[in-house]
Amino acid sequence: MANTSFRHGSIVTTIEGYAGALAMVAVCTLIGLWVAPRWGTAPVDMIFLPAVLAAAALWGLGPALAGGAAAALSYNFFFTTPVHTFRMDRATDVVTVIVLLIVALVTSRLAAGIRRQARLAASHAERNATIAGFARRLLSSSSEQDIAETACVELNQLFHCNAMLVRGAPEPHIVATVPAGNRLTPSDIAAAAMTIETGEPSGRGTSRMQPAEWQFHAIRSAGSVDAAVGLARDDGVPPVEDTQLPLLTNLLDQVALALERARLEGEARDLAGLRERDRVRSTLLGSIRQELGPPIASITSAARQLRRSAPAGKELASTIATDALKLERYVANLLELAPETDQLPIDTGDVTIDLFRRTVSKRGEVIHLTPKEFAVLAELARHPGRVLTHAHLLRTVWGPAHADHIDYLRVAIRALRQKLEDLPSQPELIVNEPGVGYRLMA
Repeated sequence: MANTSFRHGSIVTTIEGYAGALAMVAVCTLIGLWVAPRWGTAPVDMIFLPAVLAAAALWGLGPALAGGAAAALSYNFFFTTPVHTFRMDRATDVVTVIVLLIVALVTSRLAAGIRRQARLAASHAERNATIAGFARRLLSSSSEQDIAETACVELNQLFHCNAMLVRGAPEPHIVATVPAGNRLTPSDIAAAAMTIETGEPSGRGTSRMQPAEWQFHAIRSAGSVDAAVGLARDDGVPPVEDTQLPLLTNLLDQVALALERARLEGEARDLAGLRERDRVRSTLLGSIRQELGPPIASITSAARQLRRSAPAGKELASTIATDALKLERYVANLLELAPETDQLPIDTGDVTIDLFRRTVSKRGEVIHLTPKEFAVLAELARHPGRVLTHAHLLRTVWGPAHADHIDYLRVAIRALRQKLEDLPSQPELIVNEPGVGYRLMA
């Protein structure tokens, strides 16, 4: 319906242009008929020139040529000898007609170029305004979920189609969709996975995965692709035209920046949480040292004295001394976990782990780790050579509520091996103990 209205409007505009050009030529003819008896036909050709120029500037090539031809015919019919015929006996009259046609052609081309540049500038200004408004609305969203929902709403309104944002880990899944209730078929999941893996568009209307109902475009962040935007129309028509692809690319860049900002803010919050946890742990362990150390020492000393001074209570004194020694050992083990012990770097092969400064380097080059990746590596580094169970690592890094989410741990271990191992497929630093957990080889 919109395309039909647009074509109808174009036809009306074209008819108006031709009619306007012919009307101006008719007016010029009437003026020429009034001028010719008084001053001759010499100045009449100049009367037609403004009409041809105006038609070219206002309506373009077609109406300008029509106006030039009408002006030439009118000038020939009414003002050249023999009058009221289309025959021309003088060379000057032929030149005048040719000049009118050349003026119509040249002027219309120049005017068309000016209008094309004006339309292009207006299009760029409109696109820039759209991108700026899109980015401004994304800035008001803080979490990844809010950003995904805002992006889907805006894309739905801009392209008049269904929109969704899909994440790729561990497999493509919908983060947000507008309107709600959209689902992915197996073909759509395959298309989304291909886009996230290759970074190229796939799905309906592209050269890849034609059976898919959705068309997917990659969201690139920090040189990698871990999300994609899906677009689809209810009538099955490809949702994005070729002329709209530059705008869509710019909008997806804004989505990538917003998601990266949300990720960095989340990592900053996680880092602040880890620091706060270390501070609380340091305070708690310090209080344990101050509160339990002297009483345990007193109990141990009293048990020894009791064993020496009261032979009858020797067995009881031995039991008390043994339990006190165990308690002292437990306290010592707890104190070994204090942050102060993290001040010495841990070297394992080519990798150096500095828990105090929270840095990891390989052959002297600093390796960037996310807060979760560093927390997993730090926990393994605090117990080098020991097997830490899956449940222990999950409770320590993600909290008790995620003790069963082993996929989280596997993703983090895979990322650590990619960054730290020489051959990630044959790990030598972080070794898997099947069915149990992981150990850091010291």
